[in-house]
Amino acid sequence: MKPKIFIDGEHGTTGLQIRTLLAGRDDLEVISIPTERRKEREARAEYLNAADVAILCLPDDAARESVSLIENDTTRVIDASTAHRVAEGWTYGFAEMDKAQPAAIASARRVANPGCWPQGPIATLRPLVEAGLLPADYPVTINGVTGYSGGGRPMIEDYVAKGEDAPEFFPYGLTLHHKHVPEIKAYARLSHDPIMQPAVGNFAQGMLTVVPLQLGALGRVPRGAEIHAAIADHFAAIDGSVVEVAPFEKVERLPEIDPERFNGTNRMKLYVFANDDKAQALLVAIYDNLGKGASGAAVQNLNLMLGLPS
Repeated sequence: MKPKIFIDGEHGTTGLQIRTLLAGRDDLEVISIPTERRKEREARAEYLNAADVAILCLPDDAARESVSLIENDTTRVIDASTAHRVAEGWTYGFAEMDKAQPAAIASARRVANPGCWPQGPIATLRPLVEAGLLPADYPVTINGVTGYSGGGRPMIEDYVAKGEDAPEFFPYGLTLHHKHVPEIKAYARLSHDPIMQPAVGNFAQGMLTVVPLQLGALGRVPRGAEIHAAIADHFAAIDGSVVEVAPFEKVERLPEIDPERFNGTNRMKLYVFANDDKAQALLVAIYDNLGKGASGAAVQNLNLMLGLPS
């Protein structure tokens, strides 16, 4: 019998993307609430309990409610909201975070799908903290830009409506209270909150994150080649990784560093740039905010949980 998949919130941005990614697959069955019953709490409970895996594409409070409606011990959950990303009993769904993470996701009953912003910084910082090249209390700053689809339907509609008047580059999170900070701190193994300076660009999807490093104040200053090797070794040890580490090069610019480069895929590519004379480095990640950053990661986690090929 094919495993039954229920997407709670399938008409939102992430849910629609997941539904599209699963379309045409003959190794599972996607079940949906009839249109006339979509707003019924009882209907959601019925479908949640009928599913082998429920994927929650909902606001945080609604996601918590969905989990509370599951009354059996057989429905497994992938939650794409922020609600459970650092919650006890939930497995973080970034498969390349650690070499043991794919197995942990495969056996988990509750998986918290990562946010789009955290995965690039976690991918570049965690290997360095684990290798002892960066201390856990290093003052991390994260910059980056994401497509406007990262803001969900309201932002998409706003950008489309404004047309040529839409801002080309729009910083936000200026209160320094970003919802993704707790998971970055937890899974990059930092002891202090990083500073995040996110921005929205005038393009639909894709993203780029940058972590600048001032290394001169460290007791032992790592060279750029060491930083690159630690990150490359981390991902080389993970079977089935969709994360690629670019060769370590000294270049002024690279045309391929484009936030839209991996749109429509679940890929991520990491870069290390460094100036050893100045004891400075840049850690760059490129991926699709709706791919590896959301829906693609959810499908990757679903395949791991069901033992299906990616």
